[in-house]
Amino acid sequence: MKRVKLVVAYDGTNYHGWQFQNNGVSIEEVLNQTLSQLLGETVAVIGASRTDSGVHAMGNVAVFDTENRMPADKISYALNQRLPEDIRIQSSCQVPLDWHPRKQNCVKTYEYKILNRRMEMPVKRLYTYFCYFPIDIEKMRQGAAYLVGEHDFKSFCTVRTQVEDTVRTIYSLDVSRGEDDVVVIRITGSGFLYNMVRIIAGTLLRVGTGLYPPEKVEEILEARNRQAAGPTLPAKGLTLIRLDYEEQLRPEIKGENKDWSYRLIQTEIPEKKKAYLLIQRCRDEEFSSLVHRVLRQAFRNGADTVCLTDQEPEKQRLKEGQQYGYSQLKAPYRFWEMEKKAEESSVETEIQLLPLSGEEEVEWCQMMNEIFFAVPNSSAYDLNVIKQEKEKALEFFWLRWGKEKAGGAVLRREEEKDRLYIDLLGIRKDLWRQGLGRSSLKAIEHAAKAWGLSQVALLTADSNQAAFQLYTSSGFTPYPSGTEWFEAVPLEFGRING
Repeated sequence: MKRVKLVVAYDGTNYHGWQFQNNGVSIEEVLNQTLSQLLGETVAVIGASRTDSGVHAMGNVAVFDTENRMPADKISYALNQRLPEDIRIQSSCQVPLDWHPRKQNCVKTYEYKILNRRMEMPVKRLYTYFCYFPIDIEKMRQGAAYLVGEHDFKSFCTVRTQVEDTVRTIYSLDVSRGEDDVVVIRITGSGFLYNMVRIIAGTLLRVGTGLYPPEKVEEILEARNRQAAGPTLPAKGLTLIRLDYEEQLRPEIKGENKDWSYRLIQTEIPEKKKAYLLIQRCRDEEFSSLVHRVLRQAFRNGADTVCLTDQEPEKQRLKEGQQYGYSQLKAPYRFWEMEKKAEESSVETEIQLLPLSGEEEVEWCQMMNEIFFAVPNSSAYDLNVIKQEKEKALEFFWLRWGKEKAGGAVLRREEEKDRLYIDLLGIRKDLWRQGLGRSSLKAIEHAAKAWGLSQVALLTADSNQAAFQLYTSSGFTPYPSGTEWFEAVPLEFGRING
């Protein structure tokens, strides 16, 4: 058994959309029949984008499973010899059996074309919408700018949509005019609601023809009411240009508009299966849906746990035991600022601080990532992170115990605060309970005095009980930072509904 990915182009004029229909021929139906005849087995394709009747595509994506031994990259050539001339496979290749075109993160690009001239042109009638009124491209661009970013696009989807979440992200929205009198609206986003692109095109056309001022688009967006937006333009002007799938997980996702601002940090998902959600601000009525939506995205991207915090803590909107969809919040933990006076000591410490050299950075990263693998809110280090943090005046050290590299430390000299800040301190797990943590703190105090600094400070979470107890027993005074963190974990379906 193998799974084959197809990139499919088609003229949608003679088809009732992508998905199988009882009242007409669909692209899916033609592909299933032709593949089944070619491969000598029953084949059912799974499409990435289920385009509507009359919509065209240059790069839709589909997959199917087959036992046939024909090489995956040859299937496109054999299939094109059997398909009608208005459907063509652009490429075919083998993908993992669990690769699903609708469950991968991807960026979709559509174009809507408007023929803008005094008289219609018959050869363009199947691929453009005709408008004889003058169109102001610059005003359309001004209106389009309000739609870029992450927003609730409820005003721009059909009222018949069955989706609960109407928030989508538009990465770019460009309007241009070609030499052939065709106005092109090109839109790229994370995904689109039913009829969303055609409604956006209809709304921007009203801006371009002077029926709406550009700022009307912002009012329509905020209304979250389909009746506020312009018409749904005909399907024939719409073409799915391409789908670009993520080859690597994005390190961070940001969402920001008038209603909310958040950061989803994903750098630790590949190795630790852990993500971090910082909700910087959010309207109360949007809070629950935002948390639900972003947690779902993080778990879909491979996280087993999401650490999250509400940076408007006075509102107390996160609570232990709360459920957001199929996830639940565990008991909170808090970060504490800790500080103590750097004391003189004539006693030699068991630990030496040795500066990290460039050729040792990979070894240092491996050790520290192993030490902090299960610690909440700990950073994952690589060469890029070290480079970035060195630019912020952070200094990297080995903790040497005799001939052993017992751990590592990251320090920052803060002369303006008269203190040495411990950004990271870790001891190898096989060397725990030998007093090396306390000895390392003494070595850092000696370094502070040698550098003319009178205080040592750090930040730690009370969920890391071993570290918290070490610091308090070593004379550090804790001060609450004011921010609570929660861990969200997915729940089994039966537990939620039980």
